[in-house]
Amino acid sequence: MIVTIGSTKGGVGKTTIAVNVAIARALAGRDVWLIDGDRQSSAQTAIRIRAEAGHVPGIACATYPDGSILRTQVQQQVTKFEDIIIDAGGRDSTALRAALLLSDILLVPFQPRSYDVWALDDMAALIEDARGVRDGLRCFAVLNCADPGERSTDNTEAATAVATMPQFAYLPTPLRRRKAFANAAGAGLSVLELKPQDAKASAELNALVSILF
Repeated sequence: MIVTIGSTKGGVGKTTIAVNVAIARALAGRDVWLIDGDRQSSAQTAIRIRAEAGHVPGIACATYPDGSILRTQVQQQVTKFEDIIIDAGGRDSTALRAALLLSDILLVPFQPRSYDVWALDDMAALIEDARGVRDGLRCFAVLNCADPGERSTDNTEAATAVATMPQFAYLPTPLRRRKAFANAAGAGLSVLELKPQDAKASAELNALVSILF
């Protein structure tokens, strides 16, 4: 399974989600390859910190911000891994476009802010382009850094806006604004590994992973 977590909008939390998802799959016994398609290499840095701290399981990670190299490497090594997680975007990049053509699933995080929702229009256009080249790409949007309140107006309005976009299926598994997600990713960990564990953050991650896979 190849899953891209991407967006043309920066700051939506895609790297945090990619690192958490990749580690969650490795903890489940899967052979995982995390690909950092962003020139900032934040995912690669998180995995380096993980390796230096001696955390297990180890996560294979490579950085390919160039789309042609990313495409070639994935095509050559796809049979070596059970799950490939690609962290791509922050802008309309060659890596993001290549990832869309390789992936089974695209997950687009967005935050409950108007300009995050507006940015989904750009992703919708890229999705249409990708689907014009290949069939089978499934696309999901997930609310990230959602307001903690169950009845948040901002959360509801953002989810309603996304529901009108036919390119996406909106996932009813928001990741709420919790320090545990950022703290974990910054240490090269999943929230599932934090001690003490944030039970709510872990439940939200597990719900997202169960739908994706």
